[in-house]
Amino acid sequence: MRTMSTASRSALIAVALLAVPLAATAQNPHPALHVVEGQGCECCVEWTNHLRQQGFEVTSEKRFGTLLMKHKIDRGVPVEHASCHTGEIDGYFLEGHVPVEDIRRLLQDRPDAAGLAVPGMPYGSPGMGPESEREAYDVLLIRKDGSTEIFSSYPAADGR
Repeated sequence: MRTMSTASRSALIAVALLAVPLAATAQNPHPALHVVEGQGCECCVEWTNHLRQQGFEVTSEKRFGTLLMKHKIDRGVPVEHASCHTGEIDGYFLEGHVPVEDIRRLLQDRPDAAGLAVPGMPYGSPGMGPESEREAYDVLLIRKDGSTEIFSSYPAADGR
């Protein structure tokens, strides 16, 4: 019976230790997402739950009033595009009810931008009621200089 050398054993342990983070990445391909929610805001909780259901690892905290607004401003969210909660993922902010498809596209395309915003709280956006009753809205790409462009558009659902 052949025994394994110390060098071979060390190499095997190193490979095993490297495999652990790779396995975790395979299970959850998204970077961690942190959300600062408005105190007492149910739609913030709904959006956070929606992200978790779509496979994102999400942490959250609650802030109120000026502390919430200061957080948004510190992250580069233009006041005119603010909503009720602000997410942060891989160096980008996510303001408001940004759909998962747009978050995934942002992470894949990696544009030179500060983040995405869905201004206001459009009905039928993720966390804001049934998509079957959605009102039309745009997801804005916010550049680092504060300029914006439409990243994606969601038309009103039939019957709206």
